[in-house]
Amino acid sequence: MNRLSIVASHFLLIAIFLSSCQKSESLTDQSTEDNSSFQIKRGTNIAHWLSQSARRGIEREEFFTEKDIQFIDSVGFDHIRLPIDEEQMWDENGQRYDDAFALLKNSLEWCKKAGLRVVVDLHILRSHHFNAAEKPLWTIPAEQDKFIFLWKDLSSFLKDWPNGMVAYEFMNEPVADDPEQWNILLSRVADSIRHWEPKRVLVIGSNRWQSANTFDQLKIPANDPNILLSFHFYEPFFLSHYQASWTRLKDFKGDVNYPGEIVLNSDDPEHKRVYNRDTLLNMMRKPLQLAASLKLPLYCGEFGIIDKSPTEPKLAWYRDMVSIFDEHGIGYANWNYKAGSFGIVDKDIKPDLPIIKILTNPKAK
Repeated sequence: MNRLSIVASHFLLIAIFLSSCQKSESLTDQSTEDNSSFQIKRGTNIAHWLSQSARRGIEREEFFTEKDIQFIDSVGFDHIRLPIDEEQMWDENGQRYDDAFALLKNSLEWCKKAGLRVVVDLHILRSHHFNAAEKPLWTIPAEQDKFIFLWKDLSSFLKDWPNGMVAYEFMNEPVADDPEQWNILLSRVADSIRHWEPKRVLVIGSNRWQSANTFDQLKIPANDPNILLSFHFYEPFFLSHYQASWTRLKDFKGDVNYPGEIVLNSDDPEHKRVYNRDTLLNMMRKPLQLAASLKLPLYCGEFGIIDKSPTEPKLAWYRDMVSIFDEHGIGYANWNYKAGSFGIVDKDIKPDLPIIKILTNPKAK
């Protein structure tokens, strides 16, 4: 079966799926072509395309296409979060790679046609990877100047896209030793963007992996209504990263569980911690409090469960997470859309329908 036939068959599956549950209503009737406020509710991350991938040339082009955007729209998502890496978009002298910027433009055109919004996320810098031991961004002033330069260049490329369609996320998961380092750099880049684009929505997260627990250390630019506060959420880690090869759990063999004690049949105190919907909500308390105090919207830009985790605990967790987001008006984008150990479709757009149904229909059981 060729790729087009595979895609067609999967769209037929989705049509059947959608007939059993009404397609998610969009958050707003606003057009993505106007300059009204940027509002999003349900989305997905486009990982391993212009970020965290060795694909180049035709392989990169074919990994993510307009067929994917059509699928994302068809199941009821209203936006994508689009990670891009410095090393994919610019050479070491800050010159654009034209082929990568062409793909970025194509994806925006596809989203415009489908009526989807886009969070453009500068995911990894040469001077900053969220899991790297050394992060020159925080110690070398020239790297901070380069960071501002990259955003000036991105703004010049993206500024003509409507404010109601495209938002900017300065950095994915900043990790500074001192939270004030991030607050200072954040203030500087926000001030710069405001000179170029006064009303663009800026997506801002906290230091140390955009953790909910560090939100009380975050300083937000004052009197700016065009900000979307963002946190990431992968708790409990035993479930979300079960046997993940890049973590301390790579050789873990325990029986993970949710809701209830996170690891069954163990006397380890860490394993006996209980997680349920109330636990998860309580862990989001700091972002909820900051958003309420500043009267700003809140967004969970990443959350998800690795494919190795057992099915029933995984689905129960997704149901609780999405019900919390829906109850508290938190927009969200799952990590991630395609392939990889967190994908909700495979490389041929074959969907994981139970998870997609939960993500796009908050009342799904």
